[in-house]
Amino acid sequence: MDKEDLMTRRLSMIAVVAVLLGVVGPAWAQSLKPMKMTLNFLAGGPQAGFVYAKKLGLYKDAGIDLTIEEGRGSATTAQMVATGQTDAGFADAPGGMQVRSKGGPVKIIATLMQTNDFAIISIEGNGINTPKDLVGRRLAVQPGTAQTTLLDAIFSANNIDKEKVTIINTDPAAHVGVLLEKKVDAILGGSNFQSVQIRDRGFQVTEILYRDIGVPTIGLSIIARDDKLKADPELYRRFVAASLKGWDETRRNPEAAAAVVAEQYPSANREQVLKQLRVALKSLCVAGASSLGRVPEKNWERTYELLTSYLGLPKTLPVSEYYTNAFLPADPPACPR
Repeated sequence: MDKEDLMTRRLSMIAVVAVLLGVVGPAWAQSLKPMKMTLNFLAGGPQAGFVYAKKLGLYKDAGIDLTIEEGRGSATTAQMVATGQTDAGFADAPGGMQVRSKGGPVKIIATLMQTNDFAIISIEGNGINTPKDLVGRRLAVQPGTAQTTLLDAIFSANNIDKEKVTIINTDPAAHVGVLLEKKVDAILGGSNFQSVQIRDRGFQVTEILYRDIGVPTIGLSIIARDDKLKADPELYRRFVAASLKGWDETRRNPEAAAAVVAEQYPSANREQVLKQLRVALKSLCVAGASSLGRVPEKNWERTYELLTSYLGLPKTLPVSEYYTNAFLPADPPACPR
């Protein structure tokens, strides 16, 4: 065999190996790993990035067969993660931190909404312009939601005797309705969700944002159970990376993302989802943040201070016990400068 034939055979073998490697790919790509994620609430603008990522095939590209289920409040979702009923949750950071402080084995592994969009919401002209205006009035809350969990912090930070506020529990489906029907004077909700719904029904809204009245906590985050993170850390790294890519695509194409949410969840209105999403996208990055998913340490410290001061979070656990950046990709999508 001359040198030319030998070189040809070697090149052919290299080509065969390359093809085989391309077909085989990484071990995790051979079969999709089933995974369930539970949202904090009904699917809408604040949840759009995950739904859009799934539609784009980003989870499948990461070797994940993802099921997304709607939730009934951050506290409830965090409990589901803690008890192993779901593989990952999208929950408000304080809700997840409270569960961990009580022994629930959950940890925050990426934060999508780096500040909260919670608000005391009332119809304009109803006389509720400051937190103190709630005294003697009726306030509707949804048990298990992050807004409700932080209500005591609002009362404490604003020197309000909670016994002087009438608290009424409502179901998610009736929450907006009780305000519009004047059965209550205000509701706790999200400026990126309930406020949008109310405006779409032709009402003017007064919002008192939590972050403006002493409670600027870190917002919606991906949480997972300790033993699951330990058993398959690579799976969760791929999940986080795919999710961040999905949110990056969502901020670039909000109209397309809103359309996908409405397509996947018939109860969602496309135009309403888009309005919710445009508000939510403003919370993807806070001042000082370098990338999606990673919150500046000073913001964690402030959230920790609020929770230990007002919600009974024990100071025996350091703030670093509640979150980790170990599952973030090396090159996450950057925050705008």
